[in-house]
Amino acid sequence: MINFEEELKKFHPSLEVEDAEEAIYNQDMTDMADLMVKVLKESKTVKE
Repeated sequence: MINFEEELKKFHPSLEVEDAEEAIYNQDMTDMADLMVKVLKESKTVKE
């Protein structure tokens, strides 16, 4: 059975849209394009 008191203690309100957008953009996340650029740069330096 669900203990509502315990569940309420775990609750965290969601961010507003502007706050969520800022939190997402402020994270330094590497995407696939960043990884490909890094690999290409490293492969060029190894060949030289």
